[in-house]
Parts: sequence; structure tokens; C-alpha cells
Amino acid sequence: MAHAAPTPGGMTGRPGRGTGSAGFTAPSGLPDIFDARVHRVAKVAIPVVLGLVYGYWAAANRRSGGPITGWNILFGFVTALAFIVLCLAVARFAPLLKRELHSLVKSGFAGAALGFLYSQTGESVLRSAAIGLATTAGVFLVFFYRYYTREDGEGNRIR
Repeated sequence: MAHAAPTPGGMTGRPGRGTGSAGFTAPSGLPDIFDARVHRVAKVAIPVVLGLVYGYWAAANRRSGGPITGWNILFGFVTALAFIVLCLAVARFAPLLKRELHSLVKSGFAGAALGFLYSQTGESVLRSAAIGLATTAGVFLVFFYRYYTREDGEGNRIR
């Protein structure tokens, strides 16, 4: 049986009205498996889910296995709300910065978040700050390498 040979670049045609159906290549050259609506929802849904998990984790660290109280629940929700707002702000404004600051803002957020979680266990502030700074440094190296190899000096993506 004879089959057509695949062409370089994958499936580039868009059926129907050109809405970006699943499996077809997006303008960036990557497969577009979700439409634009799913991406818009995910930009908000992912920080909300991460914030709720983070708030639960912070509240659990704070109570140290003790009973769940109303203040503990309130602390968890306030922590989750703060995380969600900061995560959305970082996701919105960090890409507008140059690659060095972009990396620093995202890694600073990650380090501060982890340092705060660690501080809720009752450890010293200095140890929490050291863990936050170590996390910031490690995440900064990863993000900076990623942006340095994929962007030019002005922050435009290399294609």
C-alpha cells in the first residue's frame, strides 16, 4: 500500500474557518492543540489553582499538624489571594522587561514564595531568607539561560 510521505513542517493547513483546530501548526511553528479561548482561560485558571494549593500549603505549615481553625482557614485564603494577584502581575508585566530583569522578577517571585512557605514552619527568618535567596539564584540561572538563548538583545524572540 502506498502512502504519501510527510512534508517538512507538519500540518500547516487550517480547515474550516481558520480557527486553529487541534493538531495544526500555529504561526510560531509549534503545534496548536488548543484554541485561543483555552489559552485565555488557562492564563487565569493556572495561577488560581496554584494559589489555592499554595494557600493550603502555607496554612498547613502554619498549624504544624494541629487542629484546623477559622483563623487558619482565613490565613490560607488570604495567602492564596496574595499569591494569585502577584502571580498574575508577574505573568502580565515581567515579559515586558529586558531578559535580565524578566528573569530576576520571575525568580524573585519563586524565591520569595518558597522563603515565605519555609518561614511558616517556625524556622528562623535568616534561614528562610537564605533558602529564598538560594532558590532565587537557581531559578534565575535557569530563566536567564532560557531567555538568553531564545531572545536577542532587545527582548525579541529569535525565530
